[in-house]
Amino acid sequence: MAKDLRTYLRQLEEYDGEALRVVDHEVDPRFGITAYAARFAREGKYPGLLFPKVKGSELACVSNVLTSLDRIALYLGCEGQEIPRVYGEKLQSPIPPKEIDRSAAKVKEVIVEEDEVDLSKLPIPVHNEMDGGPYLSAGVMVIRDPESGKINAGIYRHQIFNRNEMGVWFLGAHHGGLIYKKYKNQGKPAPIAIVIGHHPGFVMGAVSRLQGIGGEYEAAGALMGEPLELVKAETSDLLVPAHAEIVLEGVILPDREQKEGPFGEWPGHYLGGGQVPTIRITRITHRRNAIFQDIVASSREHLVVGGVPRSGSIYHSVKKIVPSLKTVNVPVYARMHCYISLHKERDADVKKAAFAALNTEPENLRHIVVVDDDIDVFNEEEVAWAIGTRFDAERDLLVIPKWNGPGGLLPTNWEYHADGKHTPRMSGAVIIDATKPAPPVVFPKRAVVPTEHVGLADPGALRPLSDEEKRIWF
Repeated sequence: MAKDLRTYLRQLEEYDGEALRVVDHEVDPRFGITAYAARFAREGKYPGLLFPKVKGSELACVSNVLTSLDRIALYLGCEGQEIPRVYGEKLQSPIPPKEIDRSAAKVKEVIVEEDEVDLSKLPIPVHNEMDGGPYLSAGVMVIRDPESGKINAGIYRHQIFNRNEMGVWFLGAHHGGLIYKKYKNQGKPAPIAIVIGHHPGFVMGAVSRLQGIGGEYEAAGALMGEPLELVKAETSDLLVPAHAEIVLEGVILPDREQKEGPFGEWPGHYLGGGQVPTIRITRITHRRNAIFQDIVASSREHLVVGGVPRSGSIYHSVKKIVPSLKTVNVPVYARMHCYISLHKERDADVKKAAFAALNTEPENLRHIVVVDDDIDVFNEEEVAWAIGTRFDAERDLLVIPKWNGPGGLLPTNWEYHADGKHTPRMSGAVIIDATKPAPPVVFPKRAVVPTEHVGLADPGALRPLSDEEKRIWF
């Protein structure tokens, strides 16, 4: 059986019976879906949420699924701290997709013709208080480069304007935006498809940092561990995932823009917006009893889905430059930071590793912290300890002015004015060298209990205090 959203949800439920919960009454797509994720987050809980009853729709909605490293590690078949290495290594062994016959494609079970298209019948949430309207947050947009013929896939934000039109917001050098401009310069509509609901390997393959245009289908295959099965679209020559839950087909119009936004983005602010290109949907195909997949915007899930692929891509980039790399961590709660651990053979290794990371993710990284390989970069206390004991601000801090921007999703890339307007600006980045000096310098050793003795400590020997012991000692 080919992997898809349902095979993963089944795997997740078998792994942890509490990981997926059903909300068993009708919810309003306007804040009703995201309210549950927000309510649980207040308690430090992040269950996947399945909503079988969404007002105005016959389809179910699932959200808050990819909220922890454990859930990513589950489909990658590794431990949480191994994710960057495993992810990065898998991307180096892409698996080409394969086209299958239409009759075997589950996404073709229901076809909605152009005159019946009505996006309001999908359970598309309004996520946050000031959002301009319903948004697709987990839709993977597929577009073909008219010059190379390569198919590119990526996640963009899509505000729903009316029954058959939505926007698409491109940022900076997004490959989808570059391809769209080629069609626009020719005065032609750009055929696209938006894929909603699939295996996490497909979703994260679409947001991986890859060199050049295309390659996302191959990356998805690598992350899924099998070829992504594709089928021809209804209205264009695009190949789309055959076992997606829903596929929206249409075109980006070359001469029509509409006002978009605001939208609560992953840094936790309302940013972006303005005039954006318009997509007109001309066909919808979906599975029977399709599940609409949502990523809770400006939430933990939004950060995990975007941050984990960056960790894998950064790991690969740094490893090529500094082979003694141990691992990297882009924290799921702060995609602006990157922690790198390595075995430093030369003092220059630190800057080489840091700049490799910055060049892999130039739009969002603000702080690079480099530590020795005895530091666990997934443990904030250890990273903070390394900064406190091995970092000298006068010697080990490198400020890189005007590195990021102008504009983008981070507030520091904008200049704010009293009249409420804001203008784009450049912002800087920093490299913090929290490593010991390279050999042959002798640096004070870290105080630790010998590992072999830690292994001898038996947790099974622990028991509660007896009443007699409490009486004697307390």
